[in-house]
Amino acid sequence: MNRNFFAGFKVAVLGLMLFVAAAILHAEPVSESKPFAEKFLLMQLSDGEPEKQNKVLSVAANLMEYYGPDAIDIEITTFGPGVRLMYADNSRRERINSLMAQGVRFTVCMNTINTIERESGTRPELHPESIPVDVGVAHILDVVEEGYVLVRP
Repeated sequence: MNRNFFAGFKVAVLGLMLFVAAAILHAEPVSESKPFAEKFLLMQLSDGEPEKQNKVLSVAANLMEYYGPDAIDIEITTFGPGVRLMYADNSRRERINSLMAQGVRFTVCMNTINTIERESGTRPELHPESIPVDVGVAHILDVVEEGYVLVRP
């Protein structure tokens, strides 16, 4: 009887361990700035065209309105010509500031910025609240691995 008890106990502990492991593997990302977020979106902007910039900002604004700023965590990562969105003198600065005030994060590929500086001799001034990342595409891969959904509008 004692042997059966320990065998049953081992099975119960193993089952509990599997349950905990499954819960960890299926956990949603956790955002420190948005602890109640239910949706996690990463948007990529690699185009410098004004209509693409407008589209990315519109999608972010529409989702913030639809879900509410506390229920969705949005990050917009720019690289290549897309970094122009985060230039300090971008005409969309008010829209960017409004989204930032709602918790949208904007990351900028510093690899691209360094290339621009090397080729032009001038380092572009960036929005002061933009978040630098070493390599934009590598950052995207890392954030997607954390569970964010990648969208390229």
